[in-house]
Amino acid sequence: MFNQNCCRQNKCERQVSEQVIEPTINKCIQKDFYHEVPHVCPIHTHVINRHIYNHTYTPRYTCSEECQVINNDCGKCSGFMNR
Repeated sequence: MFNQNCCRQNKCERQVSEQVIEPTINKCIQKDFYHEVPHVCPIHTHVINRHIYNHTYTPRYTCSEECQVINNDCGKCSGFMNR
């Protein structure tokens, strides 16, 4: 690439004989594009109506009565009652 010509004073001079091509420098540019995307979010409400019955119990008393007759009649005493 370079030619070196040395002079009488022992000084070296360089002369460019051809062009030097450096490696490519890549530049990166980042662009951000924002988009608004509408979303539909359906919301369903389900209502449950609970009917709760609390049962109360009130006692209603009744009474019954039975009369029994027991007749103690001994066979030996029957003659006594006829007198």
